[in-house]
Amino acid sequence: MKYILGSILLFLVASCAVTKYQKTTPEEEFRGVWIATVVNIDWPKNGKDNTEKQKKDFIEILDFYQKLNFNAAIVQIRTAGDALYPTDLAPWSKYLTGKEGTAPKNFDDPLVWMIQETHKRGMEFHAWLNPYRATFDLDTLALASSHDFYQHPDWMVKYGKKYYYNPGLPEVQDKFSRVVGEIVSKYQVDAIHFDDYFYPYKIEGETFDDALAFQTYGLPNQNIEDWRRSNVDSLVKKVHSTIKRTKPWVQFGISPFGVWKNKSTDPNGSDTQAGQTTFEDLYADPLLWAKKGWLDYLAPQAYWSMEYPRASHRKITQWWADTLQTTNLYIGNGPYKIKNNADKAWNKNNEIPKQLLLARNINGIKGNVFFSAKSLIGKHEKVVRKLRKIYALPTKNPALPIRNQRNIGLPTISSHSLKNNQLEFCISHSDTLPRFTLYYLLKDTSRPKQKTLIGKSYLSGDQSSLCDVISISKKQAKQTLGVSIIDAYGNESELQILNKN
Repeated sequence: MKYILGSILLFLVASCAVTKYQKTTPEEEFRGVWIATVVNIDWPKNGKDNTEKQKKDFIEILDFYQKLNFNAAIVQIRTAGDALYPTDLAPWSKYLTGKEGTAPKNFDDPLVWMIQETHKRGMEFHAWLNPYRATFDLDTLALASSHDFYQHPDWMVKYGKKYYYNPGLPEVQDKFSRVVGEIVSKYQVDAIHFDDYFYPYKIEGETFDDALAFQTYGLPNQNIEDWRRSNVDSLVKKVHSTIKRTKPWVQFGISPFGVWKNKSTDPNGSDTQAGQTTFEDLYADPLLWAKKGWLDYLAPQAYWSMEYPRASHRKITQWWADTLQTTNLYIGNGPYKIKNNADKAWNKNNEIPKQLLLARNINGIKGNVFFSAKSLIGKHEKVVRKLRKIYALPTKNPALPIRNQRNIGLPTISSHSLKNNQLEFCISHSDTLPRFTLYYLLKDTSRPKQKTLIGKSYLSGDQSSLCDVISISKKQAKQTLGVSIIDAYGNESELQILNKN
């Protein structure tokens, strides 16, 4: 058992009749949750908490979403020019240690630990970074001397009550590409993830002072709006190139603000009346990034209720599905609004369930992401019960939209035994990529495609063997268990039968 990096997720198949939700459970579906660390939104609850409590609180989040059959955690590891992992490129985050630049005690590399705990539960780990936010407030005295505010003051632009990296400077783009390159090369992350913070949301009466950079780097006959979008385009392209050059199986995903453009300013836009838009105000063009092949997935933040007049979740979701064709599409949902919003629709327990079923029934949408992790833990039990029905069965994570096609050999079964409804087994495999071992229940071995996924375990690239123990019911013990290997691209082996009945 010493080789185990992750133990199986236990998913018992209910003996009762299949529900209407289970009938529509797809073979692949992204089920993600954002774990925000900035200002301690989700984790750690307090930067001054000791390591033991911080670990306990993180595991509590993972266990809650594991039981709901979520399969991805999107964890914020860089909030504002800082880091929740050891690096020479940024100071330690105060949200982890209580004081910026101070290393945590008895927690040598929190990121290694978080990734391992996430993988143990059969979930992907997506490393979430904010590229342009340099500070969260104007208290620069609280910043460490190693922060870029002091190391590179010429990179900073004050806007509102924060400082931002100037996206128009090539040095800023190069620095962030190095940040991403270090993470991808050093850690077993499954993806790099950006959210909606590119150029800052506009503040009335404020000017983002990048005129000098525009004068220096702008092209002839290029207006400042197009120049700003080209800066973000350049960063996205560089980050994608860095990731794929380092580990081509690591995904790159972005979660933009939900409205690209309103139809009132562009007939190709959505039927919405958003006060700000991704393209015109944040200077981000996710449609271009997808078209160019710079992304593996998009997860637009559609945090409105189904029929909200100014920005209907239903309309926005359909618009993205109709518009986006070249990358995986997931929909961002806002359970943080449940019984906590002026829109009365959020007082109903079925708002989020309706949104999930909408996404599941629209061609082109491959899953959902929840903001944020704490929104459902210890609250809204009626909503959670509905989610247990919708997510009653586990699913595979969607494969990369453009994958490296590979033949995956069958795993070798070294040993197996069944005693007291405990199935113990050891398998080995020669593939050298990070991968998951998938466990399926088969009621009819003559129809291997008619299979039910009951769990999975993670194997790192250098892990060639795995021993595990599965608790199964008496009814399941009379059926057949199949094992397969799926690599980080989404290529899966044939089924290897583990216990013949």
